Amino acid sequence: MSTILLTGATSGLGRYVAFELVGSGHRVLAHGRDAGRTERLVEELRAEGEAEGFVADLASLGQVRELAAHVADAYPELDVLINNAAVGAGPHRSERRLSADGHELRLAVNYLAPVTLTRALLPVLRANAPARIVNVGSAGQEPLDLDDPELTRGYDGLSAYCRSKFALTAHTFVLAEELAGTGVSVNVLHPATHMDTAMVREGGFTPRHTVADGAVGVLALATRELGTGRYFDGTRPARAHEGTYDPEVRKRLAAVTDQLLSL
Repeated sequence: MSTILLTGATSGLGRYVAFELVGSGHRVLAHGRDAGRTERLVEELRAEGEAEGFVADLASLGQVRELAAHVADAYPELDVLINNAAVGAGPHRSERRLSADGHELRLAVNYLAPVTLTRALLPVLRANAPARIVNVGSAGQEPLDLDDPELTRGYDGLSAYCRSKFALTAHTFVLAEELAGTGVSVNVLHPATHMDTAMVREGGFTPRHTVADGAVGVLALATRELGTGRYFDGTRPARAHEGTYDPEVRKRLAAVTDQLLSL
């Protein structure tokens, strides 16, 4: 049995994955932004197995750090982290929204939050190796403008989403290299194209797949040893955007990320 922290567990893909994991005998630490929804989810999960709820707004990096501290303190046996929570393109794509810390919202939630959460939980995960980190990315990847990472010019919500997923993918590869030999694997995947979720529908897309379709790859990476530093399309090893493999892009992204997180 693994102890698994799953972000964005109260709806869509996360909710489906949470029930699959609990039903398979794992302990699920279900993160949600809304306290009421998180509490109701945990009540349902406990009817089938072990679960605990944690509430945090990932648009606040302070709350992300508090989430990590609470999880590490309550469950020092944590051995799997699934960074699933995300903000999609949104219904009003020209509306540039900011996080609690003043970062562009999609960059903050889809990239800076999982980077912060992962960094804070690495000591616990390393102590419980073999451990796994699963980053839920997307096939929609667009190179991040490292001179304008917050997309202050020519803003578009879909572009912001794709850039945040590009950054998350490149970061996954960098982190895998850093963790080589530690027993902590880290991989990123595109679960399925346009799953039937509120995020997809709000973005104006017609759903093409179910969350059950998307869950297969997430569950495989969370529960099986499938290597490290890899990108998957579902359960199939695939190739991410070519820019994510560029050493210079990775180096500059790491520097920009550290700068953004220090603000």
